[in-house]
Amino acid sequence: MNTNSYKTQVAKPSTVERKWHIIDAEGLVVGRMCTKIASVLRGKHKPDFTPHFDNGDYVIVINADKVRFTGLKMDQKTYLRHTGYPGGQRATKAKELLEKKPIAIVETAVKGMLPKTKLGRAQYKKLFVYAGSEHPHTAQQPATLEI
Repeated sequence: MNTNSYKTQVAKPSTVERKWHIIDAEGLVVGRMCTKIASVLRGKHKPDFTPHFDNGDYVIVINADKVRFTGLKMDQKTYLRHTGYPGGQRATKAKELLEKKPIAIVETAVKGMLPKTKLGRAQYKKLFVYAGSEHPHTAQQPATLEI
């Protein structure tokens, strides 16, 4: 019996085909949208997904300033950061962060869903988030990704 015909396909740098996807975040719930984005960045939507290799696609998110939260998260959810100095922990409400840095909401949500390794950092670099509806990636001809 020939066992070679039943081998599992493993992604290699020579076999990877990366595509560009664009997501319009207007009116979408942050968590549900970001789980889909993280899955595409990792390459889990492809049949040749390999956990130890980066074979994910590029994702462009537009209208990040028009995302929404469910329930009372807009007023109650806090984002923590640290200045690096003793007693330097700072908290920001979701509503304030959406006004000042709307890109940070999508970026932190997706970053938290990716692996905390060199592989995860490489996958995160394929994410491009923009507050408005304009983006400089028209040459890549991104396909619309429905969520």
